[in-house]
Amino acid sequence: MNGLSNATVGQLGQQGPGYDRAALRAGVLHFGVGNFFRAHQAAYLDRLMNMGLAQDFAIIGAGVMPGDEVMRQTLAAQDYLYTLVEQSAGQSQARVLGPIIDHIAPGDTRRLIATMTDPAIRIVALTITEGGYFIDATTGHFDPAHPAIAADGRDPDNPATVFGLIVAGLKARRAAGHAPFTVMCCDNIPHNGAVTREAVTETARLSDPALAGWIAEAVAFPNAMVDRITPATSDRERRLVREEFGIPDAAPVFCEDFTQWVLEDNFPAGRPPLEQAGVEFVSDVTPWEMMKIRILNGGHAVIAYPAGLMDIHFVHEAMENPLVRGFLEKVERDEIIPAVPPVPGTDLGAYFARVAERCANPKIGDTVRRLCLDGSNRQPKFIIPTIADRLARGLPVTGLALESALWCRYCAGVSDSGTEIAANDPNWDRLTQVAQAARQDPSAWLAMSDIYGATGRDPVFAAAFADWLERLWRDGTSATLAAYLGH
Repeated sequence: MNGLSNATVGQLGQQGPGYDRAALRAGVLHFGVGNFFRAHQAAYLDRLMNMGLAQDFAIIGAGVMPGDEVMRQTLAAQDYLYTLVEQSAGQSQARVLGPIIDHIAPGDTRRLIATMTDPAIRIVALTITEGGYFIDATTGHFDPAHPAIAADGRDPDNPATVFGLIVAGLKARRAAGHAPFTVMCCDNIPHNGAVTREAVTETARLSDPALAGWIAEAVAFPNAMVDRITPATSDRERRLVREEFGIPDAAPVFCEDFTQWVLEDNFPAGRPPLEQAGVEFVSDVTPWEMMKIRILNGGHAVIAYPAGLMDIHFVHEAMENPLVRGFLEKVERDEIIPAVPPVPGTDLGAYFARVAERCANPKIGDTVRRLCLDGSNRQPKFIIPTIADRLARGLPVTGLALESALWCRYCAGVSDSGTEIAANDPNWDRLTQVAQAARQDPSAWLAMSDIYGATGRDPVFAAAFADWLERLWRDGTSATLAAYLGH
């Protein structure tokens, strides 16, 4: 095989799609065709299509970032087919998926708006990362004054952001007399549907308050909890899929065998029968999203920064380190899990045990660096709210203060061995400067109000943070973790 394509996929036998892709019709426009989307939402649709369902909910991709164009070109070269490799500790299974049928080039605004105007498009979905929502950490709300959003407000007919584009699509749809599409956020943000609603309506309000009011009343923004560990693709994954499965794929996706999607059933324009593919529909997703964001995503942060400072490359290797694993288990059981409200039908202790098992899966090849990525956007969503909740209840935050100190120490830009840590955050230069200043004045780190808000001014948290940061610089990560664990 020269490469994966419609012409060659038939040679894969049972590994290829079991449906006629030529008969598919678009029903979903998706912003952010990255690995997680392709391992999660697209995989659910592929499962339905293999059952003979959802043939009119094929996906058209879209994006606004340079990386979106790279992905578009890569997928277009192989007719938007790609390989999904699901891995448990004991085995790996590969199949070629085909629910994506097109991808609009970034900057092709006219075509993108025209596509969203088409009544066949009933869902516009997003996976644009946690940092893509223009949230002001001080207020916890969307920031309409952000320069990119303000620019869309001044020129709404030529938007450059995802939210400006969605507003333009809804405006054109209303003008054409078509019912609005549902906007479905699939990013790891608490109340992600509500966050997206605010972003879209407030972007619209800058140029058309009446349109903003219509969006608030007429457009559905269901909340969702999504979960699947999905590492980045490198040459390693491209080589493995070629050598182990005989598939010449330039854009394979490797992921764990676990997947979860809890979704509020609010789709006035219609939706695929996702419940037949394993999606759990609920009236209020809040308990599930808080469980996942605090226990899993918060747990990732607890693993990430000590492992990064100890020069550990893979997440499963970090889980093999008794200090890192002990740190995770103690912080989770002492501080994080007690701050998670009950979840219907779920044992939180068992859920965490499954999280730990997933992180320890050696087949995934997930990297510590990926977990360390973008802390300035992730900490305010995954860690700091738990700290704030515990402080409000008068409960200790010893372990979470250590996690924050580890993040600060990591952002200083050098590991315990003296190895340079390459830039790993959109705000890396600022973080590095502040982290280095915090070595002498820990309060400098907590003074970043756009990240810590009022929590950084709490004297109990500030004292614990300062103590741990001093220990990390003086004694190193291993000795500090040992002290926390009482070794």
